[in-house]
Amino acid sequence: MDKQILAVITVDRDKVGGGAPIFYAQDEEELLDTAVLISRIFGAAAHDLHNGVFVIVKH
Repeated sequence: MDKQILAVITVDRDKVGGGAPIFYAQDEEELLDTAVLISRIFGAAAHDLHNGVFVIVKH
């Protein structure tokens, strides 16, 4: 598989679900910090969905 969602980070527990690991942030600042750190760890891209959700995708 070329592309894979490795993680989802959100501030709203009601917006996400599924099989990828989900990380919950307390606010927008923690959301961004967590997304950046996880993307660096995996060498992947962080994509902001502009609704309080980031997805980390390995391309």
